[in-house]
Amino acid sequence: MELSWLNWLYTAVAQVITWIHTGYSTVLDPNSGLTWALTIITLTIFMRILIFPLFLKQMRSSRKMQELAPKVQELRKRYKNDKQRMNQEVMALYQGAGANPLGGCLPVVAQFPIFISMFTVLRAIAADQPKFGMTQALVDSAKQASILGAPLPATFFEAPSVGEKIVIGCFVAVSSLTTFLTVRQSVTRSMAQMPDNPMAQQQKILMYISPLFAFFSLNFPLGLIMYWVTTNVWTLGQQHWFYSRHPMPQYDAKGNVIPVQPKPSLIAKLRKTTPEEQAPPPPPEPKIIRQQPSRQSRSKRTGSKKS
Repeated sequence: MELSWLNWLYTAVAQVITWIHTGYSTVLDPNSGLTWALTIITLTIFMRILIFPLFLKQMRSSRKMQELAPKVQELRKRYKNDKQRMNQEVMALYQGAGANPLGGCLPVVAQFPIFISMFTVLRAIAADQPKFGMTQALVDSAKQASILGAPLPATFFEAPSVGEKIVIGCFVAVSSLTTFLTVRQSVTRSMAQMPDNPMAQQQKILMYISPLFAFFSLNFPLGLIMYWVTTNVWTLGQQHWFYSRHPMPQYDAKGNVIPVQPKPSLIAKLRKTTPEEQAPPPPPEPKIIRQQPSRQSRSKRTGSKKS
């Protein structure tokens, strides 16, 4: 699945892999599975940091949609007999508030070219082709590397031994599980913010079907499956961090947003702060001294002089 118009991206990914592998090779065996596993994990983290602004944009858009949920429900009740008018009013509401219902697709769309590039580069290594700026020495090093006994460029069906198939199969199972957890985390949040969403049933179906797509990775090289597992784990942690810092908004009887305090961070939990540290006592109020007027003599009050 090599796309010629993406050759520049294949070359960029191969170059980053070369730089990271060279860095780890200064302290580790360049042909070891540990070196190549760290290379793939580091590459994944680097790519996810690059698209982190897209994740924030996605979450901010999702938060705006949460705040608009009561108004959306009201529009759906008002135009329940006119689907076209309802959709127009809902989209106008989203546009006026700057919310994008398709914003959740941005990180996925950004990752897809990187995923294709990783697949193409690893397939070139498996075919013993030093392409996209890679040297023959780097290709030979990747082909010699093995993770828990399974070669890095091997696929489940191409693995010669049963032990290698078991290792790759375990990675595929972990990939399937982490895919399900990431989709479940997102769908659960979406259904909580819009319980009457007509797409809720489709989202639930997608949540349970999504792990099946991971089994297509039986045709993927082991290194690419490691990339997918790493990005899933990163997504789980990233979404958990954002959701804990931005809890679901609560509404009063009039539909107004009630501020909700975020959950304490992990650092705050580890500190085990005492009540005195969490809420220092207010400073004592200054004591008010009321001054009584001094009693004047009768001569001063009447203004008479003593003879």
